[in-house]
Amino acid sequence: MQNNNLNPSSRRDFLGKLAAGATALGTVSLAPFQAQAESLLSDNGSVDPEAWFNKIKGKHRIVFDATQPHELMPFAWPKVFLLTNAATGTPEKDCSVVVVLRHDAIPYALNSDLWEKYKLGELFKANDPLTKQPATRNPFWKPKDGDFKVPGIGNVPIGINQLQDSGVMFCACNMAITVYSAVAADMLKMDAETVKKEWLAGVLPNIQVVPSGVWALGRAQEKGCTYCFAG
Repeated sequence: MQNNNLNPSSRRDFLGKLAAGATALGTVSLAPFQAQAESLLSDNGSVDPEAWFNKIKGKHRIVFDATQPHELMPFAWPKVFLLTNAATGTPEKDCSVVVVLRHDAIPYALNSDLWEKYKLGELFKANDPLTKQPATRNPFWKPKDGDFKVPGIGNVPIGINQLQDSGVMFCACNMAITVYSAVAADMLKMDAETVKKEWLAGVLPNIQVVPSGVWALGRAQEKGCTYCFAG
C-alpha cells in the first residue's frame, strides 16, 4: 500500500523544492505550461476559460485574490460583499463576485478525499476552523450549519457550495495544480502525471480551472471587477 505520510521534515523539503522550482521558471521554456493551458478542456471537462468570464455581468463587480488559506477570509469577504450590497439596495443577482484560488489556496478547490490522501492541511498550513488542527477535509465544501460563526453576526453560510448558490464564481490555477501535484508526487514516489490527473479530477463541481491565477485576475479586471486581496 502506498504510504502517503508527509512528516514535518518532508514538508520542509517540499517547500524547498517549490522555491527551487520557482527560481528555475525564470530560466526554462514555458512551452510545457502553454501545452497544459491548451489542454484544460480535455483535462477536466471545464468550459472555455475565456467564455467562463463572460458570466460576469453584475452591476457591482469584484474579484478576490486568494493566495493562501488565510483562515476564513477567502470565503468571508465574498459573503460580506454580498450582504452589504444587499443592505444598500443591490441584491445578490445584480452583483458579480469572482474568487481566484491560486498559489497556496488551491487545496480549497479540491475534494476532501484528496485532502486526506495527500495531507493537504499539513502541506499548505490550512487548519480546520473547528479543530484548529491541520485539516484532513476541505472544511469549506458543504459545511454543516453552525460550522462558521462570527461574533456579533452569528452563523454565516460561507461554504463554497453556499457561496456558489449566491452566484459567487470560483476558479483554480492550473499552473499551481501542475507544480504542487508534481512536487507531492516526487515526495511520495508517485507518477507526476497520474497525481495531476487525480487532482484535476478532484476539482469541486462548478469550479473553473484556468491557465493561471494571475491570468484569471487579469481577465476578471478586464470585465470590470475591482481587485481585492482575500487576506
